[in-house]
Amino acid sequence: MNATSRLFNRNFFLLWQGQFVSQLGSQAFAVAMMFWLKHKTGSASLMGLIMMVSMLPAVILGPVAGTVADRCSRRKIIIWSDVIKGVFVVLLALVVWVLPMGTDAAIALLFLVTLIVATVGTFFNPAITAAIPDIVPKDKLATANSVSESSRQVTMFIGQAVGGFLYLKLGAPLLFLINGLSYLFSAASEAFITIPQTLPENGGTWRDKFMEFKKDTLAGLHYAWRHPGLRALFVMASFINFFAVPLIVLLPFYVEDVLLVAADWYGYIMAGFGLGALVGYGVAGSVKTPPSARSAILLSTLILMACYLPLFSVVRDARVALGLMSFMGMLNGFFNISIITALQTSTPGEMRGRMFGLLMTLTSGLTPLSMGLAGVVADLLDQNIPLIYAICGVMTLIFAIATAFSRDLRTFLRQEPVSEPAQ
Repeated sequence: MNATSRLFNRNFFLLWQGQFVSQLGSQAFAVAMMFWLKHKTGSASLMGLIMMVSMLPAVILGPVAGTVADRCSRRKIIIWSDVIKGVFVVLLALVVWVLPMGTDAAIALLFLVTLIVATVGTFFNPAITAAIPDIVPKDKLATANSVSESSRQVTMFIGQAVGGFLYLKLGAPLLFLINGLSYLFSAASEAFITIPQTLPENGGTWRDKFMEFKKDTLAGLHYAWRHPGLRALFVMASFINFFAVPLIVLLPFYVEDVLLVAADWYGYIMAGFGLGALVGYGVAGSVKTPPSARSAILLSTLILMACYLPLFSVVRDARVALGLMSFMGMLNGFFNISIITALQTSTPGEMRGRMFGLLMTLTSGLTPLSMGLAGVVADLLDQNIPLIYAICGVMTLIFAIATAFSRDLRTFLRQEPVSEPAQ
């Protein structure tokens, strides 16, 4: 384990710095991508489809990616992931610049690059989450998670607050280029990081390596299956995400067609969510919740957060929508940091990558379907966004309340951290 007692030691600072810059570029890319596609095609179905494409790799490859994060150098996975993403997003920027009218070729390339970035990110995410406990002091892990997620929300706040404005002023190609360059900067910063990690032996034939890889992947699945609390957590997140995701997928249509405001308000509302989440991260990282009270606090937070979703169906004032989204962000931030920290501390280090890879697959299993259906249903209902928001909000609340009655999940949330031998 990392011997330093400082949170912002050299390794964590370099990792944080690279992620801050690349996440800032990613937010600009997300805003530009959604409004460029909306303005070029006017299709909610395409909007849902591209978001579905962005989620499919995590669902399909999550367990494999988690095993890779445990068997291979997490440092190399992190660096090369950012390099690959940077190269392909820069290529997309150049093509969209050359084909400014939004031809079929540019749209097809946007889908391809989205798939590549999502696939690489599927391997990147469990490597990052599994590495953090090894580069920060154990007693500062919750704070480190809070800082990491806070930086993501700060970049969301900045990037999306100005993303709509920059899209109108600069256009999609330049925002795509900024995103690509930010990935390359992140890779350069990460190249100087040292991540302690004990790797398994790599000897034998390719067949032997494949069998070991398969064995480790199955071991991760068996580990999760033997812990009912983990199963309950995965099922809960999967179904709640399914009904909550349309809120984000259809938000550009909600902003322009229901709230009747310009594209920059999309950025303000999403930035409000980010700013609220930032507050929630700060609370989760600074307040020590005793295990005995963690279950009641987190499940109450989940239910309260779900209560706010149906309200968007009746809101017609952009400022009220901004307030609702900000408060939801605060609750969501507190909930997510607490869950991530609980999973990190309850999972042995050699199994951590597989658990977070599996988490991506199982919690997001229905999300691509939700994204695809959100756009299709919106078009079939003549883009009646308030009706869709009402249905999804009520269903989310029902699943959140049902979750509170899961004894296995309550037990998981109350458990003490596992102890690991010093390295």
